[in-house]
Amino acid sequence: MAKAPPTTEPHVERPGPAEFRDPFVRREMQKAAVWFGMGLAIVAVIFLGQALLLIIGGAIFAVFLDGGVRVIGRYVPIARGWRLMLVLLIGFGFLGWVFYYAGTTIAAQAEALRAVVTEQFNRLMGFATSLGLVPKGQTPDLGTQLLGGLNRLTSAVGSVIGAVASMIAMIVIGIFLTSEPKIYDRGIAWMLPLRHRGGFYRIAEHVGFTLRRLLFGRLMAMLFEGVFTWFMLTLGHVPMAGLLGLVTGVLAFIPNIGAITSGLLMIAVGFSASANQGVWCIIVYFLVHNIDAYVVMPYVARRTVDLAPAVVLAFQLLMAALFGILGVLFADPILATLKVVLVDISKQQAVEEGEDVGLVDPRRAIVGEPAPAAPAPGPAAAVPAAAAPAAPASAGASRRRRERSSGPVPRT
Repeated sequence: MAKAPPTTEPHVERPGPAEFRDPFVRREMQKAAVWFGMGLAIVAVIFLGQALLLIIGGAIFAVFLDGGVRVIGRYVPIARGWRLMLVLLIGFGFLGWVFYYAGTTIAAQAEALRAVVTEQFNRLMGFATSLGLVPKGQTPDLGTQLLGGLNRLTSAVGSVIGAVASMIAMIVIGIFLTSEPKIYDRGIAWMLPLRHRGGFYRIAEHVGFTLRRLLFGRLMAMLFEGVFTWFMLTLGHVPMAGLLGLVTGVLAFIPNIGAITSGLLMIAVGFSASANQGVWCIIVYFLVHNIDAYVVMPYVARRTVDLAPAVVLAFQLLMAALFGILGVLFADPILATLKVVLVDISKQQAVEEGEDVGLVDPRRAIVGEPAPAAPAPGPAAAVPAAAAPAAPASAGASRRRRERSSGPVPRT
């Protein structure tokens, strides 16, 4: 008796609607996935900006620590962990000593500085009202709006507990990154293709070297501006000289904006005491920042990376609009890192394509005139460039063919 056919068809795995066999469709899907991923990355940067900046702050703190560890390693041949501990003890010990001996004085001067700035602001608004620049009824409202904007800016950073927790997080991240930097380098390189890992290690080393020099130069500028400002203001009997020197030194880490802010505070305090001290504060401000701009910073830029002031200021405004005060604080190191990475990648691509990576002499480049003609090639240079790499290979192949046909050549 014949067997009845099965009532159900046996299950066989077949291509479904998500199976794309067409190469064109696959290529277009890959392009769409790249653009979609870039959009998600931009959204993540905007919404997770504060957390990302805390990580970047930890990395910048790690660069500071790594520079100190390397300097101590030149003179004290001990393990890296002990050198890191020595750097932490020296750094935090110095900060503790400063706050222990000058904390009470600085706190009292900070309260006086707040009162002086408020009084000078009210005088300025009254003068603007007398000139008709500000309506009379809106003077208090404008001050309230400015203070409200300051409060919103401060609330973006968080409360006191949040600020302390963020600072601790950056310090811990910096310590971990400094203790074993090779582990994190290898971890990032592991996520890249093998052909790109060598370039990543080269760029990471170049970025680290540049940032160490840049931040060390920034630290020297902060120390110079703070000490010199304190000395000159003390010489001119300006009140709150210690606090103004400290504020000037701290704000020197932020190019452009920090100098303007510290100068306004200094001049406001000077004119609150007398006109002569106000003029003296203006002289001190221009003297300090001219020495820093024409002596200290050019020396630092020659040894690290030269950033145009307009580009730095524009990037600071962009980072301030996106991420607030932390964006302004870290804008300079981030911009320096971007420039080093882009320059390194462009040079590597030029070398791979065989292009000339030399610099153009601006004294010989004239706008509107054609470039000078290249010298006529001689007999040796008449061979096309495409045939040049093939010559060694063809010569080697012909030599191997002769050796195989004639047998081994006896050595003489």
